Amino acid sequence: MKVLKTLPAITIDMGGFPVKQAFPTQKVPNLDPFLLLHHAHTKYSNRRPARSQGVGPHPHRGFSPVTFVIEGEVHHRDSFGNNQIAKEDEVQWIHAGAGIVHSERPSQALVEGKRKQEIIQLWINTPAAKKMIPPSYHYVPETQMTVFPSEDGKIENKLIAGTYEKHQGKIEGQSELLMLWGKGQRGGEQVLTVPNAYQSMLYAIHGNIRIKGHGVIDKEHLIVFEPKGGHVEMEFTGPGQFLLLSGKPIEEKIEQYGPYVMNSQTELLEAMRDYQMGKMGILIEEDL
Repeated sequence: MKVLKTLPAITIDMGGFPVKQAFPTQKVPNLDPFLLLHHAHTKYSNRRPARSQGVGPHPHRGFSPVTFVIEGEVHHRDSFGNNQIAKEDEVQWIHAGAGIVHSERPSQALVEGKRKQEIIQLWINTPAAKKMIPPSYHYVPETQMTVFPSEDGKIENKLIAGTYEKHQGKIEGQSELLMLWGKGQRGGEQVLTVPNAYQSMLYAIHGNIRIKGHGVIDKEHLIVFEPKGGHVEMEFTGPGQFLLLSGKPIEEKIEQYGPYVMNSQTELLEAMRDYQMGKMGILIEEDL
């Protein structure tokens, strides 16, 4: 497959919380149906409780924020009573739907152990017809992941969402998706196939990965393929990780304001009003 763009993850300030952002950029506002990719490396203080660190309660409506835990632990709490710690190699997926309030803190164990946290958060748009369905939270522990290896056994692929050959991911998205999280060792090779007319991209989390017809992708870089489907041929030149993200474009107008992604300015105003009126629920942060 031909590579159209290479986007480095650039450090930005998210309200005092530094993260690396691969997109959106000024020239790439979104990659339909994907809205945003953040990569965060964080070390927290062991002098303050975990509940006062990280990202405090905030609302979402109209899309799915998905968190991949690369290292450490993330403590998710939300206004619908979900209270869950995801560990390394695990995924938390929220269908925000009509609205949910959640927080993303380090776990108390991570803070006390002075361990690092590394996560990737991906925002996926929801079609207009499903933006106001009830919200839901999904947690996929490592032991329940759908996993398949490369033919040489040197690459492990976790199928997060969608169908790949005879395999089915554990998460059902609100639109048509194929999402893989892979880890490989030096010398590992494989060919992955993405559907025709899907928007497809590959983010190099760690290590160096060589893509046939393009070259090496440095870590913390995103490559965007032409939307024609086909084969992604990769070789690991050392230990590494990647996300292969592919989705059928929704092709609808997007209006976004902070944590709300809707289809009109009126809907954004309604989202802000509903949050202020408590219609997205109230989050009281309790321990497990």
